[in-house]
Amino acid sequence: MSDLCSPTFEDLAGRLGFSCEEAGGLVEFRSPLALENWTLPVLEVTIVVGAILALIFAIVRLRRQGDPTNLVLWLGATAYLFVIEPPLYFPAAFGIEEHVDTMFAHNVFTVDFMWGRLPLYIVAIYPLMATLAFEVVRMLGVFTRYGVLIGAACVGFVHHAFYEIFDHLGPQLRWWEWSLDNPINQPFFESVPVPSVVVFAALWPMSLALCVQFFVGRHVDAGRHFSGVELTWRTVVIGLLASVGTFVLPLPATVLGMGSDTVRGAVYLAELAVLSVVAVVALVRRWRDLRGADASVERHTNRFVQVYSLVYLGVMALLWIAALPAFFGAVDGLTENGDPIGSLWYTLACFVVAIACVAATFTVGPRTGAGPVNAGRSTETSAV
Repeated sequence: MSDLCSPTFEDLAGRLGFSCEEAGGLVEFRSPLALENWTLPVLEVTIVVGAILALIFAIVRLRRQGDPTNLVLWLGATAYLFVIEPPLYFPAAFGIEEHVDTMFAHNVFTVDFMWGRLPLYIVAIYPLMATLAFEVVRMLGVFTRYGVLIGAACVGFVHHAFYEIFDHLGPQLRWWEWSLDNPINQPFFESVPVPSVVVFAALWPMSLALCVQFFVGRHVDAGRHFSGVELTWRTVVIGLLASVGTFVLPLPATVLGMGSDTVRGAVYLAELAVLSVVAVVALVRRWRDLRGADASVERHTNRFVQVYSLVYLGVMALLWIAALPAFFGAVDGLTENGDPIGSLWYTLACFVVAIACVAATFTVGPRTGAGPVNAGRSTETSAV
């Protein structure tokens, strides 16, 4: 679709090794052996399989325990994707090209949509990451003890840890390419735009979690049952309001940093720091409380999330190990092949946080029910 090949996207596609002019159709399939390198199909399988399993377990939870929270979260994250992503891929088609140029380009994967703009794994990564982060926080009982807002902040924090492990590796392995000259991407933290580090890694999942818990989760915890019609309109509203939240939450950085990339980056990082402090205090306190909880106190568990979180972290660790020789051989932030490297120390810190959060779900008190998916209700009072 040549009329949609903007000069910026065409340049980014060329750097990634494919032609914008030849990226075909609404859906395109390729052989995994024909991709840029072996890490692309490994990433694709890990994320897509995880998202499918998350959807299956969400449906099972709804059918067996009457808890629609996970399904609403999965569908709400997907709805958010289709609200946010298309305008970023085709700013001209949405009439915003004067304000938003192409920010990035994904490499081509085994399955792609929208003329090479949207790999299937990107569709899958939104609900998978949201499910992992939300359920870790839910298993630790943060929503029931501290309420919707603090719980949502914790989801943003946990999601940030999981996501940045992936975010700092992608450019080096040519999973995507950022537009270095786009002012919206400024400033950069190594190979990653600070707005990605803060907004897409922490603030959007916080916004989504807040909407899911406010419109559905807290009512389910209180024993309410929803009809199919109620769940449908609430899911649509969640997807739309989560998109609005992604615009509202970064406003301090957007407004204060209008004249300076440095100021904007500093305010973004200040927002992330505040969110992180709140989340760490809440998560650690809840873990300590649950460690000492009476055996009669029931808690929510999700065995799929516990196991697949470790699968995801294990795969990411292997991919990082494979990337380390080129990483350590980089000069001025670029590998021998000219690929930008991320921050290893920040990635290691995110690994520590993610592993600690998952480990915390294994080391607290008794859980309700048995089997891979349990939807026990906490006996604690839910705060709003």
